Amino acid sequence: MYPGSAEPPIGWRVWSIAYAVGHSLTIHLDRIADPSFPSSSSDRLSQLTNERSPKSLESPPTEIGEAWEKLNQVSGMLRTVIRGKADVIELVLTSLLAEGSILLEDVPGVGKTTLAKSVSRLIDLEYQRIQCTPDLLPGDILGGSIYRPAIGEFEFRPGPVFCNLLVADEINRASPRTQSALLEAMAETQVTIEGRRYDLKHPFMVIATQNPAGFEGTFPLPESQLDRFLFRTKMEYPDAASEVNLLLEQSDHEPVSRLSAVMHVEDLIVLQRWVRSITVSRKVATYVVALATATRQDARLRVGCSPRGCKMLLRAAQAHAGLQGRDFVLPDDVQHLAPVVLGHRVSSRHGVSSLDETKQVIESIVGQTAIPV
Repeated sequence: MYPGSAEPPIGWRVWSIAYAVGHSLTIHLDRIADPSFPSSSSDRLSQLTNERSPKSLESPPTEIGEAWEKLNQVSGMLRTVIRGKADVIELVLTSLLAEGSILLEDVPGVGKTTLAKSVSRLIDLEYQRIQCTPDLLPGDILGGSIYRPAIGEFEFRPGPVFCNLLVADEINRASPRTQSALLEAMAETQVTIEGRRYDLKHPFMVIATQNPAGFEGTFPLPESQLDRFLFRTKMEYPDAASEVNLLLEQSDHEPVSRLSAVMHVEDLIVLQRWVRSITVSRKVATYVVALATATRQDARLRVGCSPRGCKMLLRAAQAHAGLQGRDFVLPDDVQHLAPVVLGHRVSSRHGVSSLDETKQVIESIVGQTAIPV
């Protein structure tokens, strides 16, 4: 996680200590000023320690260096469960840090759901899974009000979307109406039900899987839905050696069941905040706009990258820079992620665009676009 060293850079340790002290002082000063906060020191300590009772970890560390080290452990343990897919694991972790969602497209049985469940266990995230079918309704995802005769009132029952990590399995088997139920949740981390707004939990992420185009009983995701995903990529089959190791190591047990949390959700929030502060130079921003402009002018494309696509590419580049141990973005970060960020945000002139086709176009544009100096 840290180039050339297992330890976080000195600058990170100094910054993280300052952050932790400042954050702690802010919390305590705010609460001392709150008249509803308990007056005795023992009561204050009790309330502070009981506000959130984690499922399997002690009080979460707030230092950036410790949080990065735990994320490094998460990455290593994921590689023991999902063999031969280091690139996909990196994208999932990048998506988490960038507060985005990811769409995994491939045939059933290659480990898409296993990857999502493993992430939720290792980072102590509240996890919900939806198996999408043609008869799935929006209320099955969002929830709704149920009348309770005993009290003579309607009671709101939250749906599975009220979690940290939502897995929408085979999302393109759901009807377009049900697919659209996730639009507001993914874009604004909130949902509107029966005219009332409900905020979702933070952090919130969707890992959706879909069958390849042409599978029976599928509904293609519209452009507006695809645009809500930070990344779209393929899981693909593992190489032969990785598949042999998988068969030998997992023949007598389910690997996900043996995983336990090594990172707290608060650690993830600290890293997400830090990623937002990673420096983006004018040169890098100019390069992102140059790539977007090239997609809009390319004769092979009917629709180019939108300004929102530029923002998503830059946010992803910040997260990727953080994973590489840097607090600044390089054009290399943008080049590395452009195909998986922009590939589903452009459309071919030939009608229906395959993921491979649009990614190849983006890769050629990246190769032809000069980096500003």
